[in-house]
Amino acid sequence: MSDKKPKDDITGVETTGHSWDGITELNNPLPRWWVLTFYACIAWAVVYWIAMPAWPTLSGHTKGALGMSDRKQVDQEVAKLVSSRAPQFAQLHATPIEMVSKNKELFQFAQESGRVAFAQNCATCHGAGGQGAKGFPSLVDDVWLWDGSIQGIRSTLQTGIRSEHPEARYSQMPSYGRDKLLEPEQIADVTQYVLTLSRQPADAKAAARGAVVFATNCVACHGAEGKGDQTQGAPNLTDREWLYGGTAQEITTQLNLGRGGVMPTMSQRLDPATLDALAVYVHSLGGGT
Repeated sequence: MSDKKPKDDITGVETTGHSWDGITELNNPLPRWWVLTFYACIAWAVVYWIAMPAWPTLSGHTKGALGMSDRKQVDQEVAKLVSSRAPQFAQLHATPIEMVSKNKELFQFAQESGRVAFAQNCATCHGAGGQGAKGFPSLVDDVWLWDGSIQGIRSTLQTGIRSEHPEARYSQMPSYGRDKLLEPEQIADVTQYVLTLSRQPADAKAAARGAVVFATNCVACHGAEGKGDQTQGAPNLTDREWLYGGTAQEITTQLNLGRGGVMPTMSQRLDPATLDALAVYVHSLGGGT
């Protein structure tokens, strides 16, 4: 039996012996340049496997004959960048933070460095532009729970709020409902009174009763007029700026639960000069005080 394949009558090229619907498959050889390129790629792959990190192992991966490492290269580039900026950071930290804005070039450097630090450490909670969200303060207005001066912002970044830092800023609103410090009817009355403080429609009779409860339980932090106290982190209740919402339902929920978030201390993440730059940037978002 002969293994010789028949040839196509028109082209004279040997066929594979396969035919579909009267169409015969020709046994054309691959172009030489393509075959050589294919074998060259195989050879290059073998060389690459040997020279570069490539194969996974049980405890990591092969290191490669050249010892190349993208992680090491990135670390070297970052170290080089940090080294090149060291003099500017040193100047920034040596300058009283209140005076940074007087030096145009130094202020611009602080702004750019602070913007990067904000994107990496703060934007997750406060938003990319510092606009905040429910439970996360907006930084683009001039409304501050704590001291909104540039030095005050620097202190907040340093210690955090309700964080593990020994000097953390700390405030805690009582859970009047959950801990049964007030009756549900009293909480409902205080809700109506708080609505009047921010000039929202409210039940006048309930608000009058709530004013008495407010004076007994809330004035120590929020003040007699409800304007808050930055030394205690007590919010102003008259400005219609709300951390958790200013509707009757949200105010009632806050009275019941006494919600309060945690801002981590940045002193464990950022060096002092970067904290300075971040304070300058955050201060500029809303103008500070």
